[in-house]
Order: sequence, then structure tokens, then C-alpha cells
Amino acid sequence: MTTAPTARPAFPLAPGRRKGYEREAVDAFLLRARTAFEAGDASDDPITSADIRQAAFPLVRQGYSIEAVDSALGRIEDAFAARERQRAVATAGVREWVGQARETAQVVLDRLSRDRGVRFDRVGPLRYGYRIDEVDIVADRISRFLEKGEPLTVEQVRSVAFRMQRNGYRELQVDALLDAVIEVMLAVT
Repeated sequence: MTTAPTARPAFPLAPGRRKGYEREAVDAFLLRARTAFEAGDASDDPITSADIRQAAFPLVRQGYSIEAVDSALGRIEDAFAARERQRAVATAGVREWVGQARETAQVVLDRLSRDRGVRFDRVGPLRYGYRIDEVDIVADRISRFLEKGEPLTVEQVRSVAFRMQRNGYRELQVDALLDAVIEVMLAVT
């Protein structure tokens, strides 16, 4: 009696005792994204580049390698963003598209022009938020990129991670700003 071969996982598994992304959740999301991308405008379940950027999966033992999945999601997000850019340029024109990217970049710069330590709201003194000094370092780098064109890649912004501290910056605000930076970067590349 022979047994049917088991399907190979789509990604490498998290090594050793480390947790990874739940395989079923990742597989289901990627199938949904592929279906939406292939259907294009005719999709019954549209997905945007922002949806891909904000995808989150439960962490489990024997899950997919976080780094491998995040890397694949970055490439998928790039593909969706490129298609969104093409559609917007075809509909509204290049000037409108670039104008929207400039407006978003200006909103980001306005936020980042605030003094270090007060760029974002803080969580309460007994709650944990992002480390203020780490966020401010990244914020300064983003400012230099937007103002002076200093090198910074989308992948560097996507992969930024902050440690936590009591009375730190509010995570949602920082994450929203990073999302806006990625949107601006993808809009002009």
C-alpha cells in the first residue's frame, strides 16, 4: 500500500522551536491575493497593496518562516502597487498621481518636523508603546530621504521593528506613518 505524497510547504518552516506564521492562514491569504490579482477589475474580492502590507497571521510552532513570508508579501505588494499606479495614471493622469504622492509626503514631513520625543502621541505611563528614541532615529532617516533624497529603500521601511517601552509612542500612529511612507515610495518608483 502506498501513501499519497504530502504537499511540500509553500515556504520554509520556522527553525527549531521558533514560532512562525500559521500555514493555513498564509496559504488562504495568498490564494485570495492571487485570485484577486488575476481577476483584476473583475474581482469579487478586491485586494489593495495596503491590504497586503497590513496582513497579519497567527504565530504557531511549525509555522512558516516569518522572514520568507514577509519577503514574498513585499514582492506581492509591489505588484499590486504597480498595477494601482498604472490604473490611477490612466484614469487621472501622471500629474494627479504625483500630486497625491507629494501631498502625502508633505503630511509625513509635517509630522516628522515636530521635535524629537513628541512626534507621536504617547500611550499611558503604565502601558507599552514603541521606544521613542528608536522611532525618532527612523523618523529622522525618513525625513532625510524625503527632503534630501538620501538613500532609503521600501524594504528597509517595511522591515523596521521597534522595541517597547512604558509610555512609548502610540503604535497605531507610527505604523500609519510608515504605511504612508511606503505608499509614497511605491508611488514614485
